[in-house]
Amino acid sequence: MKHSTRLISGVGALAVTALALAGCSSGGSSDSTDSADSGDLTPVSLQLQWYSQAQFAGYYAALDQGYYEDEGLDVSILEGAADIVPIDVLTGGDADFAISWVPKVLGSIEQGAAVTDIAQIFERSGTTQISMKDANITSPADLKGKTVGSWGYGNEWELFAGMQKAGVNVGDISLVQQAFDMNGFLAGDIQAAQAMTYNEYAQVLETVNPATGELYTPEELNVINWNDEGTAMLQDAIWADSDRLASDSDYADTAVKFIKASIKGWAYARDNPEEAAKIVTASGSQLGESHQLWMTNEVNKLIWPSENGVGMINQDEWDQTVSIAKGTENETGATIITSDPPETAFSNEYVEKALSELKDEGVDVNGADFKPITVTLKEGGQ
Repeated sequence: MKHSTRLISGVGALAVTALALAGCSSGGSSDSTDSADSGDLTPVSLQLQWYSQAQFAGYYAALDQGYYEDEGLDVSILEGAADIVPIDVLTGGDADFAISWVPKVLGSIEQGAAVTDIAQIFERSGTTQISMKDANITSPADLKGKTVGSWGYGNEWELFAGMQKAGVNVGDISLVQQAFDMNGFLAGDIQAAQAMTYNEYAQVLETVNPATGELYTPEELNVINWNDEGTAMLQDAIWADSDRLASDSDYADTAVKFIKASIKGWAYARDNPEEAAKIVTASGSQLGESHQLWMTNEVNKLIWPSENGVGMINQDEWDQTVSIAKGTENETGATIITSDPPETAFSNEYVEKALSELKDEGVDVNGADFKPITVTLKEGGQ
């Protein structure tokens, strides 16, 4: 049964370091909405890593459907922006939990941030490198000598790892600072552009090809998928304050409740993608309806099916992310981290409790029968 929402907040506290986060090109702001008296609900704030969009559909669905309230939580969602680093907001005490990519946070941990990955929501990477068919770029090795776009700011590591695995160094390409849109690619200034499956890739497919007068089609593009190349890194995870987890039993209990309600929200987005997309749109996102639905569908593919249950951190995938973070160099020869992260960097303790309760309640946390829907993009994503 649908419940009224307590609050959806706009952009949260500004972080000190400007760090653009992936999966983003356009977003919006959301208005705060009041609901009935929260009573004894525990106030909880979640810092997103970008503006309101269906990349975060599960959290918005959990809020809209009253799943957080069912767990005794009064959740506020704080939108992100290019100048907001979620982990800085979390460690600064301005949010209780945060969403961020694992490699980005590993760097923060090495610099002293005491945070823990308590639920690995995305099991697969959504980062790709796309090119026009006539560029004949079908593998990382083909990037040599090409003009290659990257957002930078911590989003480039899968690209660099894939290249270096194929024997292509950063100096072997013409690296272009790519804006958070596909304009440079569509103009022909970038031969191979960085694109999230759920966002920038769709931006191309909702653009008219001047040569045909029709929207671009997947058949006109080549896609390098880092999951296929073996250099995928873990992305969207729920992060908590390590010190609070260790010292505050109420916070630890809240973490379990928050994970539980969030996974329930993602299950709702899986089973009701159209409704989930509408919920995100209603939150204030300015993305078009067909783009929002595309994003919901593609994000679902990164989560479902989940063999061990949504949120469980797979040791092999974690180790691969750490290995790439330690062994891949950027254009200056630097790596993300120089040594292994501490044991507190991730924990399955809290998600295991949440999954156990969800299973007892009959919630499908594996989605073994998940099948994505077919989404027809419209020009401009409308």
